[in-house]
Amino acid sequence: MQIDDMTPAEERVWRAFPRGADVDFREPADEAPARGTEWGPERTVRAAVLRALLLSAPQEDGETAALRLAGARITGVLDLKYAEVDHAVRLSDCSFEKVPVLYGARLRQLNLRDSVLPGLDAATLRVDGVLRMSDCVFEGPVRLGGAQISGALFMDRARIDEPPAAGTPALQLNHVAVGDGLSAPGLRTRGQVRLTGASVAGTVDLNGARLEAGTGEVALDAETLTVEGDVLLRDVDVLGWIGLRGARVAGRLDLSHARLANPGDAALRASSCTIGELWLRKSPPMAGTLNLRRAQLDVLFLEPDVVPGEVLLNSLVYTSLTPHEPAERRLAMLERDGEGYVPHSYEQLTAAYRRIGDDDAARLVQLAKQRRRRATLPWYGRLWGHVQDATVGYGFRPLRAAGWLVSLLLIGSVAYALHHPQPLKPDEAPQFNPVFYTLDLLLPVISFGQEGAFAPTDGHQWLSYVLVLTGWILATTVVTGITRTVSRQ
Repeated sequence: MQIDDMTPAEERVWRAFPRGADVDFREPADEAPARGTEWGPERTVRAAVLRALLLSAPQEDGETAALRLAGARITGVLDLKYAEVDHAVRLSDCSFEKVPVLYGARLRQLNLRDSVLPGLDAATLRVDGVLRMSDCVFEGPVRLGGAQISGALFMDRARIDEPPAAGTPALQLNHVAVGDGLSAPGLRTRGQVRLTGASVAGTVDLNGARLEAGTGEVALDAETLTVEGDVLLRDVDVLGWIGLRGARVAGRLDLSHARLANPGDAALRASSCTIGELWLRKSPPMAGTLNLRRAQLDVLFLEPDVVPGEVLLNSLVYTSLTPHEPAERRLAMLERDGEGYVPHSYEQLTAAYRRIGDDDAARLVQLAKQRRRRATLPWYGRLWGHVQDATVGYGFRPLRAAGWLVSLLLIGSVAYALHHPQPLKPDEAPQFNPVFYTLDLLLPVISFGQEGAFAPTDGHQWLSYVLVLTGWILATTVVTGITRTVSRQ
């Protein structure tokens, strides 16, 4: 392209490029790039000129060439498909008429800060430095699938205003590789954000984001995402569901102060993922299901008030559970499992209490587990369960057995003291003792020589049957409880 074919604005940009000088068309009382279509020819630059500049502009010895343009209206399509650009590119506060096409391009650095674009087609883009799109407004989808960014990706306060066509993500970052982290606090999107298969060496920062996909739709699809740092989702508003199935987060997944809403379906799907710390705190209850099946967590920071009406926790494994809460508050969560009675969940909660030395809470969880299991048994199993529960609390309330024994001993002793049973062999019978006679009936193993020497009659005979039967039940339940305790140890 000859310089004679250019407008004065384009000639200014062309002459500044070899020296890396700034070209700023903005004025002190400038209008926002959203009204860039109203800007005149004095600040209009054709995309074809920028393309020719980046690919074939002359260099000056001793100078570092760079495109640094601000406040321009860029007409036509900036087509850099498969191009290799060795210069830094900054197009800030610009208004793009057409979607830039950067598919397969290789750039040194790209800065689109504060610009307004109808979209961005940059799949498989490679950036050797930083890609900055902070405060950008996109009126269509942003496609960065398969991109490789050696530095950081910045999308702070960026907005994607127009919802894409059905089945098209608003922000496509699937399989991207980012070297120094993805920073997008305050991001606003209408439609799906796709991070499937992405790899981020640093931290993913989406604090304060507003992701609006719609009820029943995926708002953030991050399946098989790999992050070496943290994933920060503090104070986010999400309409739709977040998918983290199979994700690996070495640091913290922080959903503090988050508002997740997907009524009638899952609000957070984090099944089969591996996370260092999962924080669910200081938030209203999720409007939807919490799915943590088969997840593996080092630390689960979960406040009971955040737990929604339905959870899925089968095969969830965690090492530490914080904050420390009474067992009654934690058990309410297990009772909301959509799969019904899940023994593994009770064992995990028991183990968490034992690791911090709260044995009383651990026993309460185990007792709740047995009671929940009882509802799944046939009628005779439920009947026997009620007996064990009432007598010794399934072995977790052993003092109950002592209470029953003392009560029955008192009843039997008084009854037989008022009415002595007749001796079977008067000449050989020992002196009758109502207390030891009652103990003989109650304790199936120990014998004091009273039971075999005397024979009660009428109602007292029926009382002896009750005492013998009750003694066997108490002995059996105590042995069952002791066996369960020993096996746990």
